[in-house]
Amino acid sequence: MKPILRKLSRDVPAMLGLAIVVFVLLLAIFGPLIAPYPGDAAASHLTRRLKPPSADFLFGTDNLGRDIFSRIILGARGALAIALTVVTVAMAIGVPLGLLAGFRRGWLSETVMRVTDVVLAIPQLVLALALAQLMSPSIETAMLALSLTYWPFFTRIVYAETRRLSSSLFVDALRGVGAGTGRIVFLHILPNAISPVIVRATIGLGFTILVAAVLGFLGMGATPPAPDWGLTIAESRVYLPTAWWYVTFPGLAILLTVMGFNLLGDGLRDLVDPRIRRSR
Repeated sequence: MKPILRKLSRDVPAMLGLAIVVFVLLLAIFGPLIAPYPGDAAASHLTRRLKPPSADFLFGTDNLGRDIFSRIILGARGALAIALTVVTVAMAIGVPLGLLAGFRRGWLSETVMRVTDVVLAIPQLVLALALAQLMSPSIETAMLALSLTYWPFFTRIVYAETRRLSSSLFVDALRGVGAGTGRIVFLHILPNAISPVIVRATIGLGFTILVAAVLGFLGMGATPPAPDWGLTIAESRVYLPTAWWYVTFPGLAILLTVMGFNLLGDGLRDLVDPRIRRSR
């Protein structure tokens, strides 16, 4: 573990990404304690609407007089909750299917991978929008739509790793000593295939936050008065360009969070497979 951490610490972009991720995680955990106006998650104060950034309101106020700085902090918890739920559900679906298709041969493996290819052929955002349209807009709808469109990424990765590992000598040796299929797959193949899954999950957290913000922006995710970053950007369009702060700071929150996960994911990818290491 220490050599891995030592190598990661030499990767400046990855450490920057880790710092951003940890910062957002702390905001999500301690948001109500950090936010200067925690009640602004749902309250309205029309007497102070659309105030520019100042000492009292660092990021200004929105159309209902709510502190944008507080709502960004409070929105971090929702953004991470959506991302973690989606990636966890997608892994729970995709990893077992990848193991099954990769270790087994025949029609079952072909069926799983053809369905995976069909879902992968459709852009995730388009498919998520189509699924979200079929259900009422809510956080739960957004999470379900994203989960049902993200699992093929894990299936494809685990399938390739399982196919590669299943032809290894240690698998033949395990078969020779009478090890069962379950033991070979879950105790030997899965631990050796988990590294690219972790990398995909890390990058997927950032991408899921971005897609969830798009769903919120289009009115198919979070609903008012939730302090959702994408929803806030959607509400701010009416007041551009006068209230520039209304759209700028939630947009920066999305940008920095997604960038943090991507930088960290790239650093982990370099550790997992040095052959594709970024040029520096």
